[in-house]
Order: sequence, then C-alpha cells, then structure tokens
Amino acid sequence: MSDLFGNPGPRILAVVNQKGGVGKTTTAINLAAAFVEQGARVLLVDLDPQGNASTGLGILPADRKLSSFDLLVDEVALSEVVKETAYPGLYLCPASSDLSSADIELVSREKRSFLLHDALRQPDIHELDLNYVLIDCPPSLNLLTVNALVASHAVLVPLQTEFFALEGLSQLMLTIREVRQAANPTLRIEGVVLTMHDLRNRLAQQVEKDAREALGDLVFHATIPRNVRVSEAPSYAQPVLSYDGSSKGAEAYRALAREILSRHPIKQTNKDLDHGKED
Repeated sequence: MSDLFGNPGPRILAVVNQKGGVGKTTTAINLAAAFVEQGARVLLVDLDPQGNASTGLGILPADRKLSSFDLLVDEVALSEVVKETAYPGLYLCPASSDLSSADIELVSREKRSFLLHDALRQPDIHELDLNYVLIDCPPSLNLLTVNALVASHAVLVPLQTEFFALEGLSQLMLTIREVRQAANPTLRIEGVVLTMHDLRNRLAQQVEKDAREALGDLVFHATIPRNVRVSEAPSYAQPVLSYDGSSKGAEAYRALAREILSRHPIKQTNKDLDHGKED
C-alpha cells in the first residue's frame, strides 16, 4: 500500500520501552495533550492490552466496543474505531484486553508486521486532519510493538532515572535496528526522555549524567520530574495539563512538546487550508 502521508500529514511516534513502570503511558497521554495545547490535532493509539491510556483519557471499557484489536485483527476501518475525547483535537484509538491474544491471532498473517502501518494509511485518516499520531506500546518487544515500529517515523523512549535504567536499552536498540533492516528503513530515534526524575536524588543525577554521556544528543533537554500531580491525574481521567496545568509535571511535558515541535513544526492541515480559502 502506498504511503498516503503527503503534505500535510501526521508524524507518527511510537512511545516504547519494554520495561514497565517507566512512565510510558503517562508520557504518551501528556505529550499528546501538550501537542494539542500547542495547536496540534493528535491521535493517540492505545496498543497496550492494559488499556491505561484509554482509561487515563476517560474512555471506560464499556465504551470500547471497537478497539485497536479490531483495527489490527479484523481490519475494521480506522474511522469506526477512533473516539473523540473530552479534549478538542485529541482523538483516541482505544485498547481492550483482547490485545493480549493479538500475537496468537496475528502470527499466521502474511503481513503481520504491517497491519498497523496499513491501518494508519487508510484514506479515512485524512478526515481527522492530524498533525501527530502517538502510539502507546505494550511493555514488551512483541508483535504489537513491532507493528508500532513498522508504522512509525520515529521512536520516543521514556527512561526512568533509576539503577539499571540503561540496561534494557540495548535490546530495544537491537529491535529498532532489525526493523530498519527488514521493514522500515527510515525509522529513527526521536529521543530519550528522562522520567520520574528527582534532582535531589544523587542516583537520579548520576543516571542522567550516564545517559547523556552514553546517548549524547539523543537525550532530550526536557526531563519529567517525579511529581505528585502527574501521579494523581490518571485517577481523575485527565492529563496533568488539565488536572493541574501549573504543576511542575505539566510544565515539563510542555517543554518536551516544544522541544519536539521545534524539530517538526505543526503543519497546516487540510481544514486549515480550506479555512484560509474561505477567508
């Protein structure tokens, strides 16, 4: 299938770390909200069977009649799966527990690694006029994560500033290299964002120093602090930017969004262009 992402079109970022509890879903939700706050139109694809990104945006399991599982396994049209959220400009492709069996369901498919790639290149995606697509991946390097890597332009890696933080990165980098060689030669690493960062903690300071020495410019300048408001926000089904927009956590995600947008500015969407003609 040809790539329908012409000009303008969404940039697709996979939020990946095979280690759980590093702030992956929190980063996906709040970065999406920060992009929207900057004027972007964003689709968040929840590809984690736990469905935490869906819950964190207020979409309850009972409201997920169709999910990313149906998008991949049954090839349901994207427009039938996507749901509007309470935040104008932020859309969600929700997850369900059915995704836990996706590897078994998909393993016999001939193009099993390209299912999300093709789903995100259906013509009906243009109806949303998106600037960014963020994919919240499961905490493992399984077939779902490979689908996300094949579908994406770049990878964003949340890295918790704790002991052994860098150890799991080698396997992720190897997987990215294999995907480049086999299916997506233009895939790049957008960057590594340090999460749950406590500047008062010597270990966190050392992990940051080690990460910047080992990875150089791949590490974002913006770091995400360990912040009570960030932890509380999901229980209210809100991004921290709306739960407490003046908190350090909210400001940190705004800084991360600005850093990414400085590299890849928001392009005019078809709706923007049509509106300009009317004016």
